[in-house]
Amino acid sequence: MFNDKSDLLTAENSAIILVDHQPQMLFGVQSADRQTIINNTVGLAKTAKVFNAPIILTTVAAESFSGPIHPHIQDVFPDQKPIDRTTMNSWEDENFVEAVKKTGRKKLIMAALWTEVCLAFPTISAIKDGYEVYIVTDASGGTTTEAHNMSVQRMIQAGAIPVTWLSVLLEYQRDWAHQETYDAVLEIAMQHSGAYGAGVVYAQTMFGGHGG
Repeated sequence: MFNDKSDLLTAENSAIILVDHQPQMLFGVQSADRQTIINNTVGLAKTAKVFNAPIILTTVAAESFSGPIHPHIQDVFPDQKPIDRTTMNSWEDENFVEAVKKTGRKKLIMAALWTEVCLAFPTISAIKDGYEVYIVTDASGGTTTEAHNMSVQRMIQAGAIPVTWLSVLLEYQRDWAHQETYDAVLEIAMQHSGAYGAGVVYAQTMFGGHGG
């Protein structure tokens, strides 16, 4: 039906989906530091851009309640208008599902606010419809730590595969000899990956470190 789950993620076999990273949704997040979630989500968005992977941006009630997608995410794709919905479950929105189908990918890498609603609902629905869903837990957040953790467990039980944004970046790169994306990947790491990024800066400036 689709690629085996043992297949590693590539920009050619997967699509990245960012759901509802908006002010009103961010206000309610208590499961992790909010700025960290945005930082990780921007890193994930930049991953899609560098590797030219399909990306879908979506919002819920942007004009009437939740506000626009976070500007740092929109800045990565300034010409892409997010799909706005009224449904809490994005999989129940025809425009969203059509956008997913147009990617031609069966592996979906998803992050959302909130974990227990806007990530869990479409993840479970997509799995039921035959998709393989990778949930980016550190680019998602719930209203409480328990809500986030229980929702992650629920999605795993339904067949979802948990990942982090940095694992997606490095899984896409895979080999430091891939020079066409090497510099951009290191730049994303330096900007968004905390201690690892600081280590990259140190290695480059002090020793001229180069992985390729």
